Amino acid sequence: MSEDDTGIAGEEGIGRDELTALLEFYAASGVDAVLADDPVDRFAESRQKALPAGVAERPAHPQAAAPQTRPAPPRPAPPQARQPAQPARPATVPGDQAVAEARSAARQAATLDDLQAALAAFDGCNLKMTAKNLVFADGNPQARLMLVGEAPGRDEDIQGLPFVGRSGKLLDRMLHAIGLDRSGAYIANVVPWRPPGNRTPSPSETEICAPFIERQIELVSPQVLVFLGGASAKQLTGAREGIMRLRGKWLSYRREGIEIRAMATLHPAYLLRQPQQKRLAWRDFLTIKAALDGKL
Repeated sequence: MSEDDTGIAGEEGIGRDELTALLEFYAASGVDAVLADDPVDRFAESRQKALPAGVAERPAHPQAAAPQTRPAPPRPAPPQARQPAQPARPATVPGDQAVAEARSAARQAATLDDLQAALAAFDGCNLKMTAKNLVFADGNPQARLMLVGEAPGRDEDIQGLPFVGRSGKLLDRMLHAIGLDRSGAYIANVVPWRPPGNRTPSPSETEICAPFIERQIELVSPQVLVFLGGASAKQLTGAREGIMRLRGKWLSYRREGIEIRAMATLHPAYLLRQPQQKRLAWRDFLTIKAALDGKL
């Protein structure tokens, strides 16, 4: 910056040395800025310092400073009377009356269509409230082979058909291996509604649905009945052994004067988790094929 650019040396005739000395004087005196962002009343500051501690200076005019009022403290809310604790509602569990209603509805169904309509109208099972669709059956009701699982899963609930997910595709391959497809078999479940989260149906839920699957088996009257998994085998035969002890053996399904040859085998969902056990299921299906062919 030249002396002419300062606006001081040119007008007042102050030389560089004098200007430097003046700036040094300002710095030594504590001057560090020419202008502040906001104006400051230094006189008022000096008068305030002269007053006793804790006393504020009164404004010269009433409009000079607006009085500050403190907001009134909020009033405490009146105490509310304590509400008595409400007793917890008991869970809705199908009772003997619901089981009796299921038996009556199933017994009155003269055909499979009647039975499906009775199930669709039946409200005695809690699972109906959470499921998307009734999963009644798939395949050929005139077939000699009927397969019964435990309960539908997510894919089955969406499509309204049993065994259409991954385990259903494996079941199709198992049937194909013995020369059958869904046109040569009839497929259903003990429980026709999907339990929430694919959990295991409770004993009460299974009991309430049992009369419908029993009537379904009676109306189809297959030559061979296959239980897919230990749950359906135990429910429909009363067996207590695990599936590894039950599988591969001929069982007997008896209801109201009818008797059907039956066999339990491993559930396709289990075989997806334990593929090394497919050899056992293959043996079971070979035995089933031999029975359908009249060789056993």
